[in-house]
Amino acid sequence: MAAADLDGRICLITGATSGIGEATATGLARLGAHVILVARDKLRGRVSREKVREQSGSRRVDLLMANLEFPSEIEALALQVLDRYPALHVLVNNAGVVNLKREVTAGGFERTFAVNHLAYFQLTNLLLDRLRASAPARIVNVSSHGHRFGSIDLDDLQTERKKYAWFRVYCASKLANVLFTYELARRLEGSGVTVNCLHPGAVATSLGKNNGRLGRIVLPLLKPFFLSPEQGAKTSIYLASSPEVANRSGGYYVKCRAVPSSPASRDEALARGLWDASERLVADSVHDPEAPAALQPTRGPERESRSPSGGAPDSRRIT
Repeated sequence: MAAADLDGRICLITGATSGIGEATATGLARLGAHVILVARDKLRGRVSREKVREQSGSRRVDLLMANLEFPSEIEALALQVLDRYPALHVLVNNAGVVNLKREVTAGGFERTFAVNHLAYFQLTNLLLDRLRASAPARIVNVSSHGHRFGSIDLDDLQTERKKYAWFRVYCASKLANVLFTYELARRLEGSGVTVNCLHPGAVATSLGKNNGRLGRIVLPLLKPFFLSPEQGAKTSIYLASSPEVANRSGGYYVKCRAVPSSPASRDEALARGLWDASERLVADSVHDPEAPAALQPTRGPERESRSPSGGAPDSRRIT
């Protein structure tokens, strides 16, 4: 594998306070990148920032706060990035959850779909002009082997009609990651911005924290069979940094190698339909008429931004 030098490159990583995200941030910082961690909890974020600084030997590690369940906070995060950083060279969409029971965010979204797909979609679109201006730039979306078991019902993206089944909902969100990656790659062709997605492997991270007794008792028994976060982060780091994939876009990677994704993930009509539906959902959830045009990639009726209320449970990553 060719060595990478990221000196002077600015990289943003979501879900960066544990597991794959923290390990990805550490790896990119070691390669010389100026790393921006996105965290939901301020204390955990500060602990992770210091850990990444210590383990990488780099002081160029910043922390920004956002709860990615809420479109209004994603918009605020994007505004901070655009205000504070003159360039953005790498965006790693890594944050993810799985919920054994159906939960709805204060904004009215089913939580797994909101965090695992809509957050990727909205944050990427809000930062896309800055990524284009910083080209060559890269977008890395953390998906899962689980996408192979997923299906997308454009008429029931929130699982409001069907009985909630956590595995089906999680796999659908991971299929959405791949569909989004491929559609975005088509739209970015020739722009100097590449976008790829990956399966990190079954990784032992913050498993079971929000899923009651079952998660706390059963999942630790499976931990010896999981990869370490450092092993799981290898493909994310590879796609974010390696010269070998500098000009490759629209791929799905496992163990740093491009592999075929599921037939459903290659359905271009489905990808376009999901894109359009995602635009409408984001537009209906947060709209700021004072924001610059670059922060208005969505179309739809104007509505007041909804302020998040209440706390959110911890999440676990399964892939």
